[in-house]
Amino acid sequence: MHLAYPAVLAALLFCTGLYGALARRNAILVLMSVELMLNAVNLNLVAFDVWLRDTLHSGQALTLFTIAIAAAEIGIGLAIVLAVYRNRGSSDVDHLRDTAETDDAEELPDDPDDADAPEDQATAPAGKAKKAEATA
Repeated sequence: MHLAYPAVLAALLFCTGLYGALARRNAILVLMSVELMLNAVNLNLVAFDVWLRDTLHSGQALTLFTIAIAAAEIGIGLAIVLAVYRNRGSSDVDHLRDTAETDDAEELPDDPDDADAPEDQATAPAGKAKKAEATA
């Protein structure tokens, strides 16, 4: 068997996974794309192990470690996605930029020089706008 066949297949799988990870908005589809990229790496590891006729079978051993890491990654990733979906109602990656901040927690910082000054309602939206620009 030539080495070119599994290498080309692995390259196609990796490119498909990379496109899926960059173009998708759903977090579960992004996780599936990462798994596709890891499977392409596994295919390369096994193909090069067979091609080099390694007596220790290093490529196959590394493939087993990669499979274990992928299983742990998908377990933790799905748990995080489910927790975010329960809290936010959506698993859209574009809307998950600021997971720690909510609209209720956004307040203007207290100025120690103006402790007696009443809070101006006109400056509150400006403070939120500055915070939104800082996170963008």
